[in-house]
Amino acid sequence: MPQRKKIMVIFGTRPEATKMGPVVQELRNHPEWFETKVIVTGQQKEQLYQALSHFDIQPDVDLTLMKEQQTLAYITSAAISGLDSIISEERPDLILIHGDTQTTLCGGLVAFFHKIKVGHIEAGLRSHNKHSPWPEEINRKLVDVVTDFLFAPTMISRDNLLKEGFRESSVFVSGQTAIDTAIKTNRSDYTFTEGKLTQIINQKGKVITMTVHRKENYGAPMLQMFRAIRRIADDHPDISIIYPVHLSPIVRETAFKTLSGHERIHLLDPINYPDMINLISRSYLLLSDSGGVQEEAPVFHKPLVLMRDTTERPEAVSTKAVYLAGTKEEDIYAVTKRLLTDKSFYNTMQNAVNPFGDGEASRRIVQYIAHHFGFISEVPEQFNA
Repeated sequence: MPQRKKIMVIFGTRPEATKMGPVVQELRNHPEWFETKVIVTGQQKEQLYQALSHFDIQPDVDLTLMKEQQTLAYITSAAISGLDSIISEERPDLILIHGDTQTTLCGGLVAFFHKIKVGHIEAGLRSHNKHSPWPEEINRKLVDVVTDFLFAPTMISRDNLLKEGFRESSVFVSGQTAIDTAIKTNRSDYTFTEGKLTQIINQKGKVITMTVHRKENYGAPMLQMFRAIRRIADDHPDISIIYPVHLSPIVRETAFKTLSGHERIHLLDPINYPDMINLISRSYLLLSDSGGVQEEAPVFHKPLVLMRDTTERPEAVSTKAVYLAGTKEEDIYAVTKRLLTDKSFYNTMQNAVNPFGDGEASRRIVQYIAHHFGFISEVPEQFNA
């Protein structure tokens, strides 16, 4: 049996934590193979620790970088400096990073500086527009360049990487780890931590859940989204809209200015991850500009109106689980109204195939790593929806 290997898992935001949580748990299921170290940058703080508590994960190191009005330059420079010191001391055998955040970019770069192998989970996502999503599209492309093991969630992500010249032998289609977490988190007997959710969901009528937070939508696009949503609430007295408002001051100012004061639009503070997943599963439809919600909506067969001009997850648009509506008021209003009034259109989206995963992505990733280090003889089968 080969000597046990040290695996360092680096992340910094709540979305990363929810997607890396099941990977950490799977690694820790095999202490005979791996010593698992969890390093967080604290790019986000309160929301990050909400997610960590869901997985019963205590970080080995927290750089606690978050500060008010932090810039991309600050996070990038501080994360590189902090991670450099830790990686120099720990000298892991493999570093795992996820997705497209500044933490991801910095983790990949510092691993490369130290000539340590990198595994990038959620590799190969592309919108093919460097400004949307911003800065994520460039982050993930840069990270893929320094990555040794490219864990693509879908065949489309794999094909993106191959077209860019990456070796097929370095790409493994794992499925999306977010699906692992969502499936395990949703429960029919769930009790919401946020009591208002229980009250709203138990009312008569349909529930629409929305999230809006993307930086590229700040300003006029976000204002148009909110105007469309208020019109929907005005024109359909049988619906309630739940919006856990992002902590960004820009988002909150626009949201409360445009949406507050309506009796059926409920503006809440951010809710924890289990609340959010169980809210999604109980909603009639979803409105969002989020990346993660695109993956979670098809798990529970909830139509999603995606309020963005581009998407790096075209799989769900292709299967018709997600409708790419753009950011203009009239377009968002029209497709949402159609979903509320045209049952055939709603059913088409509701019955779409989930292209992102089957709940086994974390197991596949850990088995792939175990095979690489010689702990098991066979490579796991790749995911193919």
